[in-house]
Amino acid sequence: MTQLFADPAALTHDQLEEGTAFAPRFDAAGLVTVVTVEAGSNDVLMVAHMNAQALALTLETGNAHYWSRSRGKIWKKGETSGELQEVVELRTDCDQDAMVLVVNQTGRGAGCHTGRKSCFYRRATLDGGKAVLADTGLPILFDPKAVYGA
Repeated sequence: MTQLFADPAALTHDQLEEGTAFAPRFDAAGLVTVVTVEAGSNDVLMVAHMNAQALALTLETGNAHYWSRSRGKIWKKGETSGELQEVVELRTDCDQDAMVLVVNQTGRGAGCHTGRKSCFYRRATLDGGKAVLADTGLPILFDPKAVYGA
């Protein structure tokens, strides 16, 4: 396989930040953080990580792939649930150490494994000087226990 990405260490600061070479700056664990947003609404669906293989698969297939830190393996988003994420656009930030993935969320429209549209379905508030979480009211679009098991 040919080298898909440029080596960021081989680029000057200007080349990295202003050039056309795609040179993701993976962290010490070999990962880059990805914020996934829904095309059209621009709602943040999730934040995940990609390694070089997941990033390559995402670009090559047009479907979002991530690196599961808890399972230690590549995961094709929606492979089990049917909630695939079709890539509309992949953007990188100025120094190429974070990505924004714009997707069409397929299936029932749930980007979160809890069955909700977004993983960001709770807000932090203060209640009597203590931080608590409050539900934002996003509906559950599928039963995760029925899809993933107990």
